[in-house]
Amino acid sequence: MAWALKLPLADEVIESGLAQDFDASLSGIGQELGAGAYSMSDVLALPIFKQEESNLPPDNENKIPPFQYVLCAATSPAVKLHEETLTYLNQGQSYEIRMLDNRKVGELPEVTGKMVKSIIRVVFHDRRLQYTEHQQLEGWRWNRPGDRILDLDVPMSVGVTDPRSNPTQLNTVEFLWDPSKRTSVFIQVHCISTEFTMRKHGGEKGVPFRIQIDTFKENEGEEYTEHLHSASCQVKVFKPKGADRKQKTDREKMDKRAPQEKEKYQPAYETTILTECSPWPEITYVNNSQPPVFNNTNNFPVADGNSSPSHQPEPVVPQTDNLLPTATPQEAQQWLLRNRFSPFCRLFTNFSGGDLLKLTREDVIQICGPADGIRLFNALKGRVVRPRLTIYVCQESQQAGDHQQKHENGDGSSSTNGTFYVYHAVYLEELSAIELTEKIAQLFNISPRQISQIYKQGPTGIHVLVSDEMIQNFPDESCFVLDTMKAENNEGYHVILK
Repeated sequence: MAWALKLPLADEVIESGLAQDFDASLSGIGQELGAGAYSMSDVLALPIFKQEESNLPPDNENKIPPFQYVLCAATSPAVKLHEETLTYLNQGQSYEIRMLDNRKVGELPEVTGKMVKSIIRVVFHDRRLQYTEHQQLEGWRWNRPGDRILDLDVPMSVGVTDPRSNPTQLNTVEFLWDPSKRTSVFIQVHCISTEFTMRKHGGEKGVPFRIQIDTFKENEGEEYTEHLHSASCQVKVFKPKGADRKQKTDREKMDKRAPQEKEKYQPAYETTILTECSPWPEITYVNNSQPPVFNNTNNFPVADGNSSPSHQPEPVVPQTDNLLPTATPQEAQQWLLRNRFSPFCRLFTNFSGGDLLKLTREDVIQICGPADGIRLFNALKGRVVRPRLTIYVCQESQQAGDHQQKHENGDGSSSTNGTFYVYHAVYLEELSAIELTEKIAQLFNISPRQISQIYKQGPTGIHVLVSDEMIQNFPDESCFVLDTMKAENNEGYHVILK
């Protein structure tokens, strides 16, 4: 019986031991395959997957981009896995960009057999510098007169047609190319990254740039305005041979790192694949549709001949286009375009008239830079430039001719009988006889062609022909009474300044 009683106990001990061993083995498997050892995010971040990441379509798309651009320059090895690639370029060196056609059969048939236009531009990577891009580029133009930021090396390029570079856009080039043919364009970047740093004491960390390519197809009007594809990459530009030294330095630093640390960085690829991005906002398309308005003193409006003489318009300084606080964002954009502030339209996209008028002088200068900031602030506040010469004129009235005294001294003083004379201010900028003729014609509500000559009454009542030199020697705020007489040919009038 004793033996029979021990049997269950022995079985329980054996079963308990087997269960513990099995649990332990399962526990070991869990530790080996657990998230602590192999994280899926870490696996996807490995270099082999990182290189293919750009070739995979986004989650919301099932097709690859129609075009691909490859910059033939090695990427830096000192870039972490989850960061964008960085490529070093030498100033003025020609670098090839291969324009590849990735379209599937039947994709974008309207492009087949036709040219497309690509615009390459060098822009700032940092958002802070993007806000002051116009100021930065104007400063570079001032320091490097006659130079360009970006150029096409046309002799080395293949498959490029009609290359163009706008003299006013130093950082942009454009060309036509056929996607069905081999196309390689060579570019040269002439600015260096340290030219846009805040300090200028040597050894500064240069700012990164972006090389962006936007491709367009023809619309119904045969203009290349329909966007197809955009891609960009991050670069830094060094003085000649500087990019090679920087690449070598980064490689040596990575060689000294521990193997565990190296796994956190991308390998250096021989070429740089530009990644898809949003198209660059093209302000010039807006500018071309609405050319800027310039003041032209040779085209003064002539009032209607039916206007009442008692309500004659007063010649004033050319009116400024004042921005109203009630202006909508769309109206504010139009105001910026009319007043030659188109480079800043993108910055003030959602600003209404009230928003712009609330900006202080310091705010505008910080956003637009000193030169354009002061100009924009003065335009917002409606400030006008003082005219070079101001004269006051009064039209001689026949009705009051019997009551007013002779103005022999030309001072235009009122007569002793208390008659009140109204004078009009005439502002002159060019100080020319033609300008004075136009201003007086506007005052008389007639065409300038109807004024044959302008004379000034001199000593003993002689009539002296008014010339540019005479006007330039008029004392500021001189007063004159205007008298008219019929011209000899009866086709106009002579105006006499008394």
